[in-house]
Amino acid sequence: MYSTEICYICTMDMTLEEIKALLAAEGEEMESLLRRALEVKLRELDNYVHLRGLIEFGNTCEKNCLYCGLRRGNAKVERYCLTDDEVLSCARLAHELGYGSVALQSGERSDPEFIARIERLVREIKKIDGGCLGITLSLGEQTEDTYRRWFDAGAHRYLLRIESSNEELYYKIHPRDAKHSFSQRIGCLESLLKTGYQTGTGVMVGLPFQTLDHLAGDLLFFKKMDVAMVGLGPYIPHPDTPLYRFKDLIPGAKERMDMTLKMIAVLRLMMPRINMVAATANQTIDPQGREKAIRAGANVIMPNLTPGEYRESYFIYPDKACVKDTPDQCQTCLDIRLAAIGHRILYNAWGDSLAFTQKNTRK
Repeated sequence: MYSTEICYICTMDMTLEEIKALLAAEGEEMESLLRRALEVKLRELDNYVHLRGLIEFGNTCEKNCLYCGLRRGNAKVERYCLTDDEVLSCARLAHELGYGSVALQSGERSDPEFIARIERLVREIKKIDGGCLGITLSLGEQTEDTYRRWFDAGAHRYLLRIESSNEELYYKIHPRDAKHSFSQRIGCLESLLKTGYQTGTGVMVGLPFQTLDHLAGDLLFFKKMDVAMVGLGPYIPHPDTPLYRFKDLIPGAKERMDMTLKMIAVLRLMMPRINMVAATANQTIDPQGREKAIRAGANVIMPNLTPGEYRESYFIYPDKACVKDTPDQCQTCLDIRLAAIGHRILYNAWGDSLAFTQKNTRK
């Protein structure tokens, strides 16, 4: 039986059953959990929110994941790729807006031309105002040598979502072929950690076939991997993907949002000083979704800097929030909305993971 007393045990050594009890919380018990997570975040990290200016610079992907609208097999996608000048213009805009960091994201590619281009772009971004911008990459599975090249060029954070840490569920949402290997995905995370990145991962919440055991296991996986950042967001079915036919098996939007908040909150208790993203998917299914995620323990937001004419083509899932907002509108909106919940943006700062910096200071 769930007990509200568990909410007040901020331990890094919760068992699977203790985590499941927290994730099953409803009503006042859930609110107690969320309040405790907010207390822990404010104590450990203050009320700052870090920004990563998101540049979705291309949507060509060599993967065929069963849930993603950018999958190679989706012929309905209008493919695009920003020029180097467009990418660098977005990075300069991030600096002008005081974001402190950018995140380069695209569909997965591993060809030599792509690898060399990313290295070149990272080096050029590092030239902006003497290297003032932090750089996060989210570019999928690569070799350890590639990760090293990009790290040496100046990238220092990397997000590679596992999407499910349970191998059986992983293969329910990915094809079983040479391009989609659970063990390779794990190996890439290990390579990123070895290389020295502030490594991030994450999962979708509310997938078909997903159970409470899967979700609790995901949280234990994050802890075991000792990652520096995590992104958690609700699964949103895309009509042009194979997984869409199982949409009737997923919880409703409120249930997916609530479970996402509980996942964020429990992870904040387990890993008090990591960075956690309030994903745009939260805002897509709930008008207050990002604010709720921040109050549940998240501390990072990724405003979209991709030029407007390309945004709707980065169609991972439908009805994505804030697609039509200009960067100026987005910044003003975030300032107001975060102030309303007692938080503030920390401008002109990289916003590195405190867990990562403290761990590496001790070495």
